[in-house]
Amino acid sequence: MRVFVTGGTGLIGSAVVAELLGNGHTVLALARSDASALVAETAGAEPLRGGLADLDVLRVGAGQADGVIHLAFANDFSSPEAVEKAVAEESAAIAALGEELVGSDRPFVTASGTPHVPGRASTESDPPATEGPVGGRGRAVMGALGLASRGVRSTAVRLPRTVHHQGAGGFAGLLTGIARRTGVSGYPGDGAQRWPAVHALDAAVLFRLALEGAPAGSSWHAVADEGDSVRDIAEVIGRRLGVPVESVPPETYGALGPIFAADQPSSSAHTRGTLGWEPRHPSLLADLENIKP
Repeated sequence: MRVFVTGGTGLIGSAVVAELLGNGHTVLALARSDASALVAETAGAEPLRGGLADLDVLRVGAGQADGVIHLAFANDFSSPEAVEKAVAEESAAIAALGEELVGSDRPFVTASGTPHVPGRASTESDPPATEGPVGGRGRAVMGALGLASRGVRSTAVRLPRTVHHQGAGGFAGLLTGIARRTGVSGYPGDGAQRWPAVHALDAAVLFRLALEGAPAGSSWHAVADEGDSVRDIAEVIGRRLGVPVESVPPETYGALGPIFAADQPSSSAHTRGTLGWEPRHPSLLADLENIKP
């Protein structure tokens, strides 16, 4: 299968491209710069120059492919306005990609986030978050899944709060960056809130499985660790960096403060039982041991 991948040179995307190429697929990768194009070529993919805001380029990429995996996101959480802009850009991109695939029965796999359900671990049957700082992402993915009724085999792979590789990535990576800058490994509140996690190489396998055979309109959870306490995460980071571990106010995390403070464990039991997905790489707490002082 020839697969058009957006975000194919990022932490998750690089793993997805390698997984696809290693299993007999070819990859057309969106590349917004010469450097990204070189990374894609070196990995064995064909680059297509353009960014997420270049909707005509996205349509060309989807039109040339047997299936699409969408991973790109601006990842700018510096202010509420920056988050709003990133969500709007992605929403337009998902709509453009989906419209190009209407009536083709081709697969369209979008990245989403595991939902937050008070009092229990979320499951694949729970609806995505459609309110809050990144609620627009949930609405865009719901729109993509709705294309199942219009001849698109659209599915969503829901990613946990931390997708990690070699100690980097996700919310835990943001905590590490803040700890390096401030000299304190912080956690919101009492740190008992739980964040799910998955290794990028395990997540990549699930994206491939969804592309190859997941039914239209379905959602899947790329969750290996159902929920590590944020304090446990901060303690590993603090030990690796040699800095104190302390509670800090949610405002420390800007626009993501409310999300960082929430208890949000998630289950992948249905995904494992139905698609046969089984994580095999290190857990988050083990992988954080790769953080360099």
